[in-house]
Amino acid sequence: MANSNFGIPIFILAALLLAASTIASSQGPFIVAHKKASLTRLKSGSERVSVSIDIYNQGSATAYDITLVDDNWSSDVFGIVAGNTSVSWERLDAGVVLSHSFELEGKKKTVFYSPPAVVTYRIPTKSTLQEAFSTPILPLEILADRPPVKKLDWAKKLLEKYGSLVSVVSIVVLFVYLVWTPSSGAKGSKKKR
Repeated sequence: MANSNFGIPIFILAALLLAASTIASSQGPFIVAHKKASLTRLKSGSERVSVSIDIYNQGSATAYDITLVDDNWSSDVFGIVAGNTSVSWERLDAGVVLSHSFELEGKKKTVFYSPPAVVTYRIPTKSTLQEAFSTPILPLEILADRPPVKKLDWAKKLLEKYGSLVSVVSIVVLFVYLVWTPSSGAKGSKKKR
């Protein structure tokens, strides 16, 4: 009997929280930005950084006057090879993804910590600009001394991880094959009458 007294208020509270979250998510745009960076070592000894930022509108309304700014790349460490670190779009509809990428070249050896990119956008019902930040990226080791990557390194890792399993399974399959397959001596031992 005591359990039923707590069940109704908990159910009502859960329903109110669900309704509030639904109303909050349906009122306007909800911007999520994902920033990725990858390093590529060139044969000339230099290193390129490819940066891409995806902007998602997870809300139910359109965002207007979207501006992406990622200008925290120090000019002492990087030079822009392709693209721009900032860009603007007129609108971002609900459920749509915008992508932007640019490429940098490392000038000196360092570990670089890049802060998140900033996305500003306008909602028609509000006069102030809204702001969203991208996901941060891991520190980049620019022009770091790395051992050369072996091309068959993945095969070695697979062999180390699954080698014993493959050998056990092979032995079991061979045993089952030998047991179920009739021997050649059994065929010849039959007498004809």
